Parts: sequence; C-alpha cells; structure tokens
Amino acid sequence: MNTIEITGNKRANLGKIAAKKLRNDANTPCVLYGGKGQIQFYTPVAQLKDLVYTADAHFVHLTIEGEAYRCILQDIQFHPVSDAILHVDFLQIFDDKPVKMQIPVHVVGKAPGVTKGGSLAKKLRKLPISAYPKDMPAHVAIDVSALDLGQMARVRDIKTTQYTILAAPGIPVASVEIPRALRSATSKLEAPEQSQ
Repeated sequence: MNTIEITGNKRANLGKIAAKKLRNDANTPCVLYGGKGQIQFYTPVAQLKDLVYTADAHFVHLTIEGEAYRCILQDIQFHPVSDAILHVDFLQIFDDKPVKMQIPVHVVGKAPGVTKGGSLAKKLRKLPISAYPKDMPAHVAIDVSALDLGQMARVRDIKTTQYTILAAPGIPVASVEIPRALRSATSKLEAPEQSQ
C-alpha cells in the first residue's frame, strides 16, 4: 500500500469558532488517536485531497511540528451541502498490531452476462478488512469473469491469504442484473412451458 505525506500544526485554540476560522483559511481540523494521547492539529485541505478522493486506500506519514507518526484515515466528516471536508480523524498504527480499515473494492474481469445484455452492478464500494500493516491491501479485487445473467459474486468468493474480511460471507459484492426488457422477453418465451 502506498503512503501519502501530510504535515500538520498543533491547534492552539479548540472549539467551533477556532475550527471555523481554520476552515476559512483553507485548513482542516484533525485529531490523531491511537498513541499515548489525542493530538489536535490542522492541515491544509489541499494535502488531504489525494488521501480522500482516490480509488485506493493509503497509509499516511503524518508530521506534526517535527514529530512523525504512521497512521491511517479513520473517519471523515463532510459538509452536508457543499461536500467540503469539515474534520478528519487519524489513527496511529504500529507494525505489531492488526489494524481495521475500509478498503475499496475493484471489479476485475469481464462478465459473460454483460455480453448477453446484462448490466454489472457493484453492490459494495468498500469492505472492512483486518490485517497487520504490512499485509493491508490498497484495494480488494472481486473477479466477475464467471458471472452470467442474474448471478452474483459474494464476499466468500474473494480469495484472501494475508488479511481477513470482516463481513458476512454471503453478502453480495457484485452482480449481473437482468434488464427489464430482457427479463420480459425471457418470461414470454418461458410462459408456454409453464402453462403445460
């Protein structure tokens, strides 16, 4: 998994007024958890874009006033209207401790059902994963090359060795949906057989 560099400064003042001023100056209030104590800091919003708006998960090399921390994005709050980043929580990680992350799902392969007129539907954007930092994947691949019309790939179909998926095995991850026009045409063809 790739690492993104982020630098921050400790917050001198806490509270809503101070946070609003930071955001007006194109900064984002943040908190680092997981170490000896919480660290309240801020970072320019521009530094967060490669971490937030991406198709893969990343580790973060966070430097706060000269102190370096290895961490992950734990939680993020967006403005309900503008979608601006309001607040970010980071979690410090250590090589000898498993970590839980929401990892993006990537669909690979070409489903035969799509060639027959079906549409591929991605049911999950991310999956909860537990792994040691060295084994954490940047994304989870789900192979759809065996899916025909009406079939789906589930969590249990994902091959894992170095990490654990913390989701029920039967949850659908991707499926080939049968379009309404194709479904009605199929049912008309099957209707005489059903009436016999």
